[in-house]
Amino acid sequence: MLHDSPLRAHHASFAAAEAERVPMLNAEARPGAATGRRLAVALEYLPYAVPPTEGTNDTLVCEFVGSFGSVEPEYAAIRRGAALFDAAQRGTIVVSGSERRDFLQRMVTQDVKTLSDGMCRRSFWLNRKGRIEADLVIAELGDVMEIYLDASRAASTVASLREFVFSEEVSLEDVTATRHHLELHGPNAGRILALAGATRIPAEGEAARTTVAGVPVVLVRSDTLGERGWTIVVERRVVGDVWNAIVSARDPLDAEDPNAHRRRARPMGWHAYNIARVEAGTPLFFIDFGPTNLPHESGVLRDRVSFKKGCYLGQEVVARMESLGKPKQILAHVRPLRDLLPVAGGQVFERTEDGAMGAQIGTITSSSLAPMLSASPIAFAMVRTRFAEAGTLVIVNAEGEQCEATLGPLHSVLPGAGTRADQEKRP
Repeated sequence: MLHDSPLRAHHASFAAAEAERVPMLNAEARPGAATGRRLAVALEYLPYAVPPTEGTNDTLVCEFVGSFGSVEPEYAAIRRGAALFDAAQRGTIVVSGSERRDFLQRMVTQDVKTLSDGMCRRSFWLNRKGRIEADLVIAELGDVMEIYLDASRAASTVASLREFVFSEEVSLEDVTATRHHLELHGPNAGRILALAGATRIPAEGEAARTTVAGVPVVLVRSDTLGERGWTIVVERRVVGDVWNAIVSARDPLDAEDPNAHRRRARPMGWHAYNIARVEAGTPLFFIDFGPTNLPHESGVLRDRVSFKKGCYLGQEVVARMESLGKPKQILAHVRPLRDLLPVAGGQVFERTEDGAMGAQIGTITSSSLAPMLSASPIAFAMVRTRFAEAGTLVIVNAEGEQCEATLGPLHSVLPGAGTRADQEKRP
């Protein structure tokens, strides 16, 4: 299934504008260069393909922009201004009917019965064996609930949930083909949304219907990159209008400020997004954990699972694992002790008492150089639980060498980590 972005022309337009901003080559400073010729900004795309769900042959294929020419200013926009990401891989399910909350309460891992209009929560949809079928964001919008998830899981999630609908007043519809997702992150992201016309900007744990450039959208608070952030869900046919409004948003008071451009929204690609989310300690479904994993292995158990609610599909497995105390493996944070970057798929080994390399105990799932740690390497890895305690020394393969690293629970490397959710909630 091809689920491509409708914003390719907008990507190209921004890349062309970036090329105009690149300084002209100077023949004196760079001998042999052609005076007056500008450097082209290469638009890089990366494939995103998810294997089909069991019993189907449908593989989701789409592409991310890798970068719009340079990763550094895109990352800087996340941390200092606002950065706009084309989340082409995201899907949407609409759940309607007067019994929608009661129905989902019996299905998913999170407590959604108490969701009132304008609230949202993260949850898992599990199978009977307690494995993760989909990673969800569930928003209550007053007349309907919307579920946001990986587009590859939208159709199968609707089909499997419908199997449990009997006499309930509930309807589920996969609207992925007609909706598109953007993400806006950064300390100035809320201000950009307001300048683009949004009159309701959700705080943490909230979702809201509003408009951007006169276009109806749903905004969902989502601080996945360690800064204030929002997912923007909009009709696919008009997503270009929303993109343009955000990128062109200007504060009239900034007219005389030479540094005002730093506070404007800048499109970013996957590379900058990935750096920021690994720094923020945010794992992703299909990258760091997936359909073979139990909730206790994901590293985000407490954010997705309520242990105070009633029964749901797969609950017996989750409850049993909770009572046992430890799964066999868990997603962990990895900090190499040398300036060597492990890559996804790299092996993690036990470090024996004499410092030698022992048996393999895990696999790297994501990695990045962390600008917030002076470009030190960090990573996530799925490892045997008994090695995941904070400070455990292991050996990892990185850049063709083996080096020591420490393991520990997932965490953010950002200043103030753990308190960011309690900081100012104004946009």
